Amino acid sequence: MQNITESVSNHDNLDKMSTLELLQGINQEDQSVAHSIAKIMPAIEKAVDVAHAQLAKGGRIFYLGAGTSGRLGIVDASEIPPTFGASNDLFVAIIAGGDDAIRQAQENAEDDPLQGWLDMQAFKPTKNDFIVGIAASGRTPYVIGALEKANELGIPTSCVTCNLESPLAAVAKYPIEVAVGPEFVTGSTRMKAGTAQKLVLNMLSTCVMIKLGHVEGNKMVDMQLSNEKLVDRGTKMIMEQTTLSYEDANAMLMKEGSVRKAVNMFKKG
Repeated sequence: MQNITESVSNHDNLDKMSTLELLQGINQEDQSVAHSIAKIMPAIEKAVDVAHAQLAKGGRIFYLGAGTSGRLGIVDASEIPPTFGASNDLFVAIIAGGDDAIRQAQENAEDDPLQGWLDMQAFKPTKNDFIVGIAASGRTPYVIGALEKANELGIPTSCVTCNLESPLAAVAKYPIEVAVGPEFVTGSTRMKAGTAQKLVLNMLSTCVMIKLGHVEGNKMVDMQLSNEKLVDRGTKMIMEQTTLSYEDANAMLMKEGSVRKAVNMFKKG
């Protein structure tokens, strides 16, 4: 395995840098992340297409990780229902150490190769699901063990890791390996590695939900109307697609409950 995430920073004497020098150094490293992702689009494409096929069969996407990686899975999964109007169980995020680990580090929770699969049992995974192991290092036992068990049962598996030729990538059927290089602070994978993982998860979930029909044109037609900002956005989206005034569009939106339903009702006349 190429242990890139632990390699020595390209920058030294950080403690002697000015604030601006620190910011410029971090920004310089961050700019390289998107370029690293651009090099592996075919791997992400494969994962997206398989994930979409699984959800189209009624399956779910599971995110499994520890520490920062686990939290990033939770962040992405939690945004799917409000953004796309999907059910709360379409994307399931599980973190080593349970909910307590969301706010406080549970560093030893990732070392048990059996616990990841055990934690998934509450959700009764099936062959229609798709499991994504998230681990910057690519060697987290909690994640690797769960993917190994999933493979045994014929459940498609993927991973997002930032080391090449890692044990996790070797286990995943559709591995995504983003080699972002050394961190600004040596070994601090919450930085570039975390950014890379977030960008990949954005791509995976967004593409899948678009392919499932939750976006029309470039609009989130099924988004939940959970606050005034979103109600206002939805109202204006209806106005763009109809001849309704703001007041009438708003009234129809509140009656129908979504932009999609409101526009369809208008077209029916």
